[in-house]
Amino acid sequence: MIELVLGGNKSGKSDFGLELLTSGPGPWTLVATGKSRDMAFREQIRAHRRDRDSVIAVREVDTDLTGALRELSPRGGGVLVDSLDFWMFSLAALGPAARRDMQEEFLAELAVWRGGRLVLVSTEMGLGPLAYDGTVRAFARDLGQLNREIARASASVYLVVAGLAQKLK
Repeated sequence: MIELVLGGNKSGKSDFGLELLTSGPGPWTLVATGKSRDMAFREQIRAHRRDRDSVIAVREVDTDLTGALRELSPRGGGVLVDSLDFWMFSLAALGPAARRDMQEEFLAELAVWRGGRLVLVSTEMGLGPLAYDGTVRAFARDLGQLNREIARASASVYLVVAGLAQKLK
């Protein structure tokens, strides 16, 4: 079962995704896509590690999210991917064709997902002002499209605002 959790920055979407993960059977794996590139983000990652239950395995990925899911699928249990926007940031370093190919490969993997509960966390880009910079607008467009495609393939979709989750689907 695939579930999508959307929300703005610091909305509580990661906490809600973790609640969904641990409400189902284990083993549990958190696939972390964020790479620390500054001190503030390093501290945020450390805080997440400190607060997370030690029975949750952690797998860090950069661009190969699809490969990680392929490896984890046969294990059953639950997988939390936190978060798709950071994965998209990692893909931004690739050329447009390679980025598109990796996104299509990821969506194809979701279409055949046979593992346990798969919780995907992503930022909902349509909740703020339109960015001035064309690169940021392109990123927002790409992430918005990915979110729409995943929502169609998901059994459940949630929106988290101010720590409160609302089921959309």
